[in-house]
Amino acid sequence: MTRQHRRRGYRYLGRVPMTMPRDPEPSLRRRITVTSPPDSPLGIIPAAVDSTTDSGDDSVVDTTSDPDLTDGVIEGDQDDEKKNSGSVLDDGEDRSEAAGGVPPMFLYRASTPAHRRVKESPLSSDAIFRQSHAGLFNLCIVVLVAVNSRLIIENLMKYGLLIRSEFWFSLGSVRDWPLLMCCFSLLGFPLAAFVVEKLAWNKLISEPVVILLHVLLVTAELVYPVYMISRSDSAVLSGLVLMLFTIIVWLKLVSYTHTNYDLRNFSDSVGKNDYTQGVSFQSLAYFMVAPTLCYQLSYPRTASVRKGWVTRQIVKLVIFMGLMGFIIEQYINPIVKNSQHPLKGDFIYAIERVLKLSIPTLYVWLCMFYCLFHLWLNILAELLRFGDREFYKDWWNAKTVEEYWRMWNMPVHKWMVRHIYFPCLRNGIPKGITILIAFFISAVFHELCIAVPCHIFKFWAFIGMMFQIPLVILTTYLQKKFRSSMVGNMIFWFFFCILGQPICVLLYYHDVMNRKARRE
Repeated sequence: MTRQHRRRGYRYLGRVPMTMPRDPEPSLRRRITVTSPPDSPLGIIPAAVDSTTDSGDDSVVDTTSDPDLTDGVIEGDQDDEKKNSGSVLDDGEDRSEAAGGVPPMFLYRASTPAHRRVKESPLSSDAIFRQSHAGLFNLCIVVLVAVNSRLIIENLMKYGLLIRSEFWFSLGSVRDWPLLMCCFSLLGFPLAAFVVEKLAWNKLISEPVVILLHVLLVTAELVYPVYMISRSDSAVLSGLVLMLFTIIVWLKLVSYTHTNYDLRNFSDSVGKNDYTQGVSFQSLAYFMVAPTLCYQLSYPRTASVRKGWVTRQIVKLVIFMGLMGFIIEQYINPIVKNSQHPLKGDFIYAIERVLKLSIPTLYVWLCMFYCLFHLWLNILAELLRFGDREFYKDWWNAKTVEEYWRMWNMPVHKWMVRHIYFPCLRNGIPKGITILIAFFISAVFHELCIAVPCHIFKFWAFIGMMFQIPLVILTTYLQKKFRSSMVGNMIFWFFFCILGQPICVLLYYHDVMNRKARRE
């Protein structure tokens, strides 16, 4: 009788196969090893039990359902054993008898060892990071929703609905129309840059003239909106949107100019002119609306547009933008109105205001990140079939401040690396000075985004960005000293979200209020 027929339960009588009755206890046909505790007083647990016949001896322990107790299975019976043992445990239902296996109450004897290995508790320091904490994360979400729901209800009962539309937009007013017209007129600067590049590629103007014209264009593109905002008494949000759009166009123009300059130099070095498609109007138009700040001749593209997916993301965008406005009106505005200048009042009172303001500002900042970097950029990428959608990395796990700035805004980070960091290194500038230059440029743009719409120049945003350099040094030192990712991550969250942002909000709010009081 072959092994194959023996597994299938056939017995040969001459040439006629006859089906054998199914073994009622196939799990007993095995050789297992059960280690007895060294000081077992009973002395009845054998070191090994050899069962090769269907003797019906219940002293043999079946261990198929416990991986810790299984030592080996006779070849040929392994598939049947897996089916029988799996039928006991799957979905919590006892299907072993229906499958012809042994009921689970007969698998373990009272003398079976229950403790066989050295194991750690799931929350011990050696095992805590090897466990899944999804349940605790869900608990935190439930508690967070419950606590904040109570605070929202309490706030509405105490103050009512405080949303004021004139704080956000005043499109019915004439004072916002110059900013809208300025926003549309910024599209003329990419067209001018395209004309300059077309003349440069056709060798109609020299390279120094090309550089001079581009410098004038990018400078005018930045100064023109600043002048328009300073001359108009528009809503703060309108000026903020215009400045963000201005800076985006400026970064794109610099990338477009720098990339074409590099392509021309490469074409001249190899003696060919194979990159004239870099000045095509289609490539420039796509680049100006694409969710990237780095110009290149072609981009990875997706096959089609998912219309249903885009609709869902737009609904999410509207919901989270409404939530962000609600938090600002219901929580941040009352807190800052009832506060004093953090640098001119009682120190303990200022700390209390900052800590009270930290939670709503953190929520607003997280909503802003989700709306801008995840929802809006992905919607734009889907509509344009833009393939590379790494707009951010897991910055929330950043161990140092430097890691955070490298991961939270990938379009700006790639632009900095491509057009600032490596060009400075190639020109012999030390790495430390190069990082300082990158932070200086970022600090200037942060100050322009906030100070120009607020019509004040106190350089709080600039100082806050430059203060990131000592924080980078501090968190890097602590990371190397303690060799723990938690230390640097906690310092990042504390300085950036709990302390830094609320102080900036209070400083700019009181400066704006003081400016309005002086004007009145």
